[in-house]
Amino acid sequence: MAETGPTTLGDLAFEVRSKNAGPFWVTMELFMRDAQGYAVAADESFLDERTVARLYGVEESSIQMFRIPSLNVVKISFPRPVSQGSLHDRDIHSGQQHVPLALLPVPTD
Repeated sequence: MAETGPTTLGDLAFEVRSKNAGPFWVTMELFMRDAQGYAVAADESFLDERTVARLYGVEESSIQMFRIPSLNVVKISFPRPVSQGSLHDRDIHSGQQHVPLALLPVPTD
């Protein structure tokens, strides 16, 4: 029997995505499957600016988080490390930035 790892935010979500929010910002969205998953993702003792800063190597004070309970969505935005399309930009559409967030293990009871 294959061993499974811990439950992640991605497991609880309908979709986790990232995208450009202009040439200088990245936005990530957690579309949770239900209210229980949303409660986990929106829990500030679990997912907060400090956690996002650690995952993405950005300044905690630059992170903006929006919790939208009516949609079961958590939205996170922060400045891109380099501007979109610049010489050192490795993900021009920011389409792969959601992976560390999706793989974040959720707390167990």
